[in-house]
Amino acid sequence: MADPADAPESSVPPESGEPTPAPARVREGVDTLRADGWRRPLVEATLDRLVRDNRFTIAVVFPLFGAVLLVASSEGLLPTPLSYNAALILFGTAVMRLPLAVGLLPVSGRRAAAAVVALTAYAYGIELVGVVTGWPYGPFRYGIDLGPMVAGKVPVGLPVFFLPLVLNAYLLCLLLLGERARAPLLRLTATLAAVVAIDMVLDPGAVAIGFWEYLPVDAGYPYYDVPVSNYLGWLLSGTVAVVAFDLAFDRAALVERLETCEFMLDDMVSFVLLWGGINAVYLQVVPAAVAAVLALGLVRTDRFDFAVLGGRIGRLVGE
Repeated sequence: MADPADAPESSVPPESGEPTPAPARVREGVDTLRADGWRRPLVEATLDRLVRDNRFTIAVVFPLFGAVLLVASSEGLLPTPLSYNAALILFGTAVMRLPLAVGLLPVSGRRAAAAVVALTAYAYGIELVGVVTGWPYGPFRYGIDLGPMVAGKVPVGLPVFFLPLVLNAYLLCLLLLGERARAPLLRLTATLAAVVAIDMVLDPGAVAIGFWEYLPVDAGYPYYDVPVSNYLGWLLSGTVAVVAFDLAFDRAALVERLETCEFMLDDMVSFVLLWGGINAVYLQVVPAAVAAVLALGLVRTDRFDFAVLGGRIGRLVGE
């Protein structure tokens, strides 16, 4: 197989200029990949362009539409086939994860793949223990169908829900800390704090729309019906995941990719819009405020390009 560097310039999708129509772009990308033997650089370039040309849809439309559907489901405003539709939830989550997955692809090797496999097994295991015993998150039960279940108790899609949240926290902290991220203790501590902050937004919102509930339901837990034990559990699982990712990725390569890939934290933008919006609808002030703080962190990193808002609005905000 020829060296990827020998690929003609025309085979790599451009990163700027007017986007071509999506169907033509996809056909062009597929034809190029077939002709060149599925070279990894070409796959990465094609995926980069796919995400870049659809940032507004992925980072803004999907989470806002998802928030409307979830709130409407919670309030009984949707017909049964659409209410809490597990396929829609999984599909929407997967689409919103695309910027993160595509952003990480060029800096992911065997160690990263091994870490994801190990953490997937850990996520299933610790969640199963949690559902059965109530440790470490506190006694809880799922309130809706989240798709196929492992051992009849844990959603198959759990790693897609959990692992990206930790990765987003890690990437955000790398950018916010800058050169200070070289200090391992500061880097890991800051990331853990960000992970807990993310769950301070997620759990109250999920409880509000009935994704899950902590037992007993009338316990009157102090933080929007979420027990303190849940956050201690997240500290445990977050520590395991953060350390694993810190060991799995080349930090210098990761930072370099972050600095050149403007959409890499768009999944975090989606999270803020989706769960911050749900908390705002239910007047849950503290979680909504924490979501706003996370949004400020995204703005400060300068990695969320306001052009993702599209058209005139994006240009005005960008100014």
